Amino acid sequence: MAELRDLYQELILDHGRHPRNRRKMPNANREALGNNPLCGDRVMIYLHLGEHDGRMEDVSSEGQGCAICTASTSMMTEILKGKTAAEAQEIFEYFHALCTGEAEPEAPELSPDDFDRLQALSGVRDFPIRVKCATLAWHAMQAALCPGGLGLSRVSTEEKI
Repeated sequence: MAELRDLYQELILDHGRHPRNRRKMPNANREALGNNPLCGDRVMIYLHLGEHDGRMEDVSSEGQGCAICTASTSMMTEILKGKTAAEAQEIFEYFHALCTGEAEPEAPELSPDDFDRLQALSGVRDFPIRVKCATLAWHAMQAALCPGGLGLSRVSTEEKI
């Protein structure tokens, strides 16, 4: 168990120090800004949805955040590429339940690597204030996918923007 915990910690540190897909996406057709004023996290999520099938052809982010927020955002951008909005919602619900300690829903279809990424962040449930850090980018992704998300959508962990 300690070895698995160490592996998950290393995964979080790697994504926190070397975030993937961190760039502005000029061809994004959906975007949303997430803000967590308690921690200072601000994350812009960019999505490029395919015209024909609505799959996320590209997912990227910009912004600043704590190590948990940065790692979660980085992992999310990798996990969601190629997924539909419905698949992304299912993954979000599973991840949110892991982080909050709610009754765990049935796991969505994920690769072993993607499953490990989500499990690595599940330890935040022991630190409730960090749940907002881990889920901020995911909430921003949801806002970007909402109908009318063609403009800039905004979400906050504390208040309406």
